[in-house]
Amino acid sequence: MTRNILWRGIEYNSLESCVLTNSDEGAEIKSSIIGMYNNVIYKVEYQIKTNGHWETIFFEINAQLNNKTNIISYRSDGKGNWFSDGNLIEKFSGCIDIDISLTPFTNTLPINRLKLVEKKEKIIKVLYLDILGQEVKAVHQKYTRLSQTDYRYENVPNDFESIISVDETGLVVTYPQLFKREFVQECNNALS
Repeated sequence: MTRNILWRGIEYNSLESCVLTNSDEGAEIKSSIIGMYNNVIYKVEYQIKTNGHWETIFFEINAQLNNKTNIISYRSDGKGNWFSDGNLIEKFSGCIDIDISLTPFTNTLPINRLKLVEKKEKIIKVLYLDILGQEVKAVHQKYTRLSQTDYRYENVPNDFESIISVDETGLVVTYPQLFKREFVQECNNALS
């Protein structure tokens, strides 16, 4: 099944067209984001691959900020070991999920992987990619399932939290003050 999702970035003044293709082997995500933040025009294209358990095994980000291009590409074993050009990156050890600052899609990764039941919570270590700040680091985040569609997301230590609403597939519908889903289209064939 393939879904094409359109999100509007409220804080980041952006539009994102994301194509998610699911199969028994995992998910493949291809997305493009354009926007302007603090007088910086940006274009970000990213690709993510997961295994069948929603563990991230590959991502590549091609970011263009004010006509300067930066490419980040890492592979993982899905168990928290990250590699760049075949070399283990020890400082990211234990990060199974990634969080790209300019998209709500990457919240879907831990939501679908953790499969929390209502009122349960989990603190996870995440590979955080601040595209506009041009920083990549390991951080801790906490997800608490509040209802069938709502999750409390928190940075740990708690310097930010929000209630994220998702649909039945774990895709973000609303992320207050940051993102809002405008449209989703489903089709049986992958878009190229």
